Amino acid sequence: MRKVTASANPAPSVPVVPTAPAAPVPVVLAGARGHGRWHLANVRRLQHQGRVRLAGICELEPLSAGELAASGFGADEPPEQSDDFGALLDVTGARAAIICTPIQTHTELALTAAARGVHLLLEKPPAAGWADYARMAEGVARAGIACQVGFQSFGSHALPAIRELMSTGAIGTVTGFGAAGAWARDDAYFRRAPWAGRRRIGTTDVVDGVLTNPLAHAVATALELACRGRSEEVVSIETELFRAHAIEADDTSSVRVTTAGGPRVTVAVTLCAERPGEPYVIVHGEKGRITFWYKQDRVLVQRAGRGPEETVHGRTDLLENLLDHLEHGTPLLVPPASTGAFMRVVEAVRNAPEPAPLPDGAWETRYGGPDGGPDGGARRVVPGIDSLVAAGAESLSLFSELGASWARVGEAATS
Repeated sequence: MRKVTASANPAPSVPVVPTAPAAPVPVVLAGARGHGRWHLANVRRLQHQGRVRLAGICELEPLSAGELAASGFGADEPPEQSDDFGALLDVTGARAAIICTPIQTHTELALTAAARGVHLLLEKPPAAGWADYARMAEGVARAGIACQVGFQSFGSHALPAIRELMSTGAIGTVTGFGAAGAWARDDAYFRRAPWAGRRRIGTTDVVDGVLTNPLAHAVATALELACRGRSEEVVSIETELFRAHAIEADDTSSVRVTTAGGPRVTVAVTLCAERPGEPYVIVHGEKGRITFWYKQDRVLVQRAGRGPEETVHGRTDLLENLLDHLEHGTPLLVPPASTGAFMRVVEAVRNAPEPAPLPDGAWETRYGGPDGGPDGGARRVVPGIDSLVAAGAESLSLFSELGASWARVGEAATS
């Protein structure tokens, strides 16, 4: 054993100069009600950590003192409020902005921020159609700003774990990707805003359907695993769009995407479930499968010759990732390019024939919550849809191919 003896004349110590913490990033939130309340709470969390400062809120009607207090913001330093997004960015000196406004406003607001050099967290879907998406992506790239799209599931640490399993052949050759989502929404959900459940307002595209908004994560997450979400990997898209509710957009749909890499991606989703459950993505392989419940960050691996293995993973918050990108150069988790394949699906839905209304006998009205409790109003349910959605993800089939009486074979639109 070698014995080390301290030097009699140690080198003088170098004083450690503490690094000054970065100043909080001034942030403006556009759209602070509805889902925006979640962002408001997240900003409050990060403000407590000293990473951000809520500099402004853009709303058509300013938040009241009571609404601010309910979100944890006191009256001692209230944020600026305005219905003019550009002017609010100017007066607050915002460095970053969160856009959580109606789908059809995303592109113009993103470009307004880009013109001022303001970095973005842009809620999904990033735009209502391909042309607006391309215009937005080009604008933010030209401005040199960071733009993070709000697909929270891309922050799950389960995604790299699943990619590792795929790349090492844990389930053999991948043969396809399926996604399923069975949710329930009552009639009031479609009355929450003038754009809810609309395909367009006048000549302005909205495309607020089940595939493109409520269960957009199912589509985007499956495409992220299949082709890293790249638009150039999409070869063709088949859509089957239906609606049970008295709306313009689809509430019960299936889509199949053929990618250049080979395996297809099939998604089956509904807002008319009998008993709603957690949405998930399945990676099918020749020797097994991987199921990913993306809202729970939970992964189940089933493969030949081994027992099932279940793991729960952590998650990186997308706003924190944006801040890390600005401060340390950490790669963005959801740059616009990673949502290109999803936007191809949005464009296919936008250009597809109007969603077919389900015949009266295919749906029924129920009252109360989906679990049978008293909460919730009238909602339309499609009997048997829960099993059809699961079968779509399992067999990689469209509703028409599963024998649904209301989905005739040959009705799929292909783009």
